[in-house]
Amino acid sequence: MAAPLLFLTFLAITCWVAWASEPSPLQDFCVADLNTPVKVNGLVCKDPKLVEAKDFFWSGLNVPAAINNPVGSQATPVGVAQIPGLNTLGISLVRIDFAPHGINPPHTHPRATEILTVVEGTLLVGFVTSIPENRLITKTLNKGDVFVFPVGLVHFQQNIGNGSAVALAALSSQNPGVILIANAIFGSNPDISTDILAKAFQTDPAIIANIQAKF
Repeated sequence: MAAPLLFLTFLAITCWVAWASEPSPLQDFCVADLNTPVKVNGLVCKDPKLVEAKDFFWSGLNVPAAINNPVGSQATPVGVAQIPGLNTLGISLVRIDFAPHGINPPHTHPRATEILTVVEGTLLVGFVTSIPENRLITKTLNKGDVFVFPVGLVHFQQNIGNGSAVALAALSSQNPGVILIANAIFGSNPDISTDILAKAFQTDPAIIANIQAKF
């Protein structure tokens, strides 16, 4: 009885790991039909006979983004919304432009690991491990350097140079999602109770209300 039990345990673990990532494609491609009202976990496939080269193409990643926000950075995503042919392929791309001393604020990607390379400038990057350690792991990156942010962990980038900076990042999902920590906590709709946040951050409700007003 021990051998069958061991096999079943292994099978259960293997299946759980498989379910923890995006499913593998079962055909050459599944170009997303962005016009269908049907909702699935992913996007409905376009008729393969109607697929064209433009379904696998997007142009403009060479164009710097306009930075019009207080944090001093702007992301240009290239996911399934921009390239329908990415549907089911489990990968996407993003360009991040930084103003001098700008930051890409602490955030997470709930569905993707990120691998980032610096194209121009110098970035301080880092992520925080989970409880109980909450360990901060940081590194200064120069042009051509590469760094990985594990899936789901809070991470950030800061331009520590005097000029502009640019980074490119690949993510292991066609739709990695992004949760900006400050926006989610202080800019939720409706607001999280100031009493809850005051206790969580061990501060006065008036301070919380003042921060919420900025979001």
